[in-house]
Amino acid sequence: MVESSRHALYNVFLTHCQAFKSGIISHIYVANNILFRYSKCFSGDLNLACKLFDEMPHKDTVTWNTMITGYVESGNLGAAWEFLKSMKRRGFQADGYTFGSILKGVAHACRHDLGQQVHSLIVKIGYEQSVYAGSALLDMYAKCERVEDAYDVFQGMPVRNFVSWNALIDGFVQVGDRDTAFWLLDCMQKEGVRVEDGTFAPLLTLLDGDKFYKLTMQLHCKIIKHGLEFYNALCNATLTAYSECGLLEDAKRVFDGAVGTRDLVTWNSMLVAYLVHDKDEDAFNLFLEMQGFGFEPDIYTYTCVISACFAAAHKNYGKSFHALVIKRGLEESLTICNALITMYLKLNNKSMEAALNLFHSMKSKDRVSWNSILTGFSQMGFSEDALKLFGHMRSSLEEIDDYAYSAVLRSCSDLAILQLGQQIHLLTVKTGFDSNDFVASSLIFMYSKCGIIEDAWKCFEDTTKESSITWNSIMFAYAQHGQGDVALDLFSIMREREVKLDHVTFVAVLTACSHVGLVEQGRCVLKSMESDYGIPPRMEHYACAVDLFGRAGYLEEAKALIDSMPFQPNAMVLKTLLGACRACGNIELAAQVASQLLEVEPEEHCTYVILSNMYGHLKRWDDKASVTRLMRERKVKKVPGWSWIEVKNEVHAFKAEDRSHPYSEDVYQILGELMEEMKRLNSLASFDSLMHDVNHMYPSSDLSY
Repeated sequence: MVESSRHALYNVFLTHCQAFKSGIISHIYVANNILFRYSKCFSGDLNLACKLFDEMPHKDTVTWNTMITGYVESGNLGAAWEFLKSMKRRGFQADGYTFGSILKGVAHACRHDLGQQVHSLIVKIGYEQSVYAGSALLDMYAKCERVEDAYDVFQGMPVRNFVSWNALIDGFVQVGDRDTAFWLLDCMQKEGVRVEDGTFAPLLTLLDGDKFYKLTMQLHCKIIKHGLEFYNALCNATLTAYSECGLLEDAKRVFDGAVGTRDLVTWNSMLVAYLVHDKDEDAFNLFLEMQGFGFEPDIYTYTCVISACFAAAHKNYGKSFHALVIKRGLEESLTICNALITMYLKLNNKSMEAALNLFHSMKSKDRVSWNSILTGFSQMGFSEDALKLFGHMRSSLEEIDDYAYSAVLRSCSDLAILQLGQQIHLLTVKTGFDSNDFVASSLIFMYSKCGIIEDAWKCFEDTTKESSITWNSIMFAYAQHGQGDVALDLFSIMREREVKLDHVTFVAVLTACSHVGLVEQGRCVLKSMESDYGIPPRMEHYACAVDLFGRAGYLEEAKALIDSMPFQPNAMVLKTLLGACRACGNIELAAQVASQLLEVEPEEHCTYVILSNMYGHLKRWDDKASVTRLMRERKVKKVPGWSWIEVKNEVHAFKAEDRSHPYSEDVYQILGELMEEMKRLNSLASFDSLMHDVNHMYPSSDLSY
């Protein structure tokens, strides 16, 4: 590309020298031609063009238009605007080409304020009847999302060609006005205006849901009727539209029918369609097939396939793609590196090191890179590391975004660090992110975990209350604080206000029912999810229902619910049932559940510990010993639980029988004093209870006797 530009520049320079030597450079036509060719060499650098422009003794409108167009195409709207003003000052009349060029730059920069000034100038000099200027003006307003102004310009145009219609349709597509966009298509066809690929392609992007499958088919029929089905842009847009509507087979038919016209975008579109529909194996096979047809995967291709490798079944694929990225020399691509980091973080905790190594090896990092590692630390429980990383982020990035604030507040919640959480809350207020739904949700969660439900409620009150995100968080907060009735009242208010419910909403509601013990209401909620709200129960909903039945002692119903699930229970559901068995003392069912759990998660120490403790409580020492022996054989170690407390903005962590803290002697001394006080209070309580029983058995007259 650089070599061709240098060659083109050499040819222009040679022509310039010959024109100068022969004296014809003074001819304005020759000078304009050379000026135009200079403006096309080394896009963005117009120094040679400017030098020639300054040396030209004679200039006309074409000369000025060439410079304005050159600067617009190089992305320098400011310089183009200055040339337009100089052109007017020097007495040169702008024409349709002048307006077309400058309006193109205005549209690209979304500077509708400058566009309005150009519009005034067009009206002032009487160019509003020009089709070229009118189309450029319409396109500018449409791209700046001022569709009402675009429509007014369109209505005032004496002649409207297919370019004008396409620009207006595209404008309404950009703002998501589906009804108007398709109404304009009907009007366009009724007026007999020729439709082409640029007419249909934007409209197809609006068809992104199951309910639009018929409209997608109708539009596809129109495309075939007009003989446009083999245009690349339309083929790719049709394929994507079918996929978005849930019609993967139709998307595949479009792909198969485009054998001779496929480009890289077509292959990528089909690849994404497979991934969206959870057809990962088909996507991986297509990745290999496209290379067999001579198409080299690009950055977008690698990003897509890497994003599908976080499942346990595909973890080796992720490493293979990483190796392939290095082999193809794409390891410095920021987008690919970010996808690889996310992939490693989603695999398991053991892949955290690989993600960190990749992160530290990156020469340049963006917000996505930092946020991915921060979120990984937060979600995997490395909360202290997350807080340290957040400190580095503040010194490395110009601005922290809502994703970073949400992740670091999650870590404050996990550590129950109120003071630091309050400081970050202040930062969100200063940067204006406190009104963001995700940040507000994290603030609610943080205050709730720190035990201050009143501040959690204040954060909720400060939101718009239009999204389910914050409603879900405040319902969880009240449920976890033992105020499930308040959470259920909020659910009723949420429905009255017609806030869109999601699957998380029902997790919160079922959690509230579980904490309050409303078994019947919880049972009804689970049954009505799909029939009344169109939300099929997921694994987490069944886990909540199992917890609900288990807390109420309905173990058989909990077991029956698991057996009736439309999918196999995961570890979360089985752990919930095991916890319920422990609470109810049902060792037989606990042994069955533990056996299943140990197949799913053989390295999870909690299952062994719960089962061992239950056997010990029932004095079944042989069974307890067998569990301990199994742990030893599988090299599973009990991970001690930690407790921590924040004192003067410093976190102090402890575990059972821990003497590593510098003040451990003082801590154990105070602990001993507290234990003695508890024993004394317990003895007093026992004595009072005994005296109450004695008084109840023997009247005071008998005692006095």
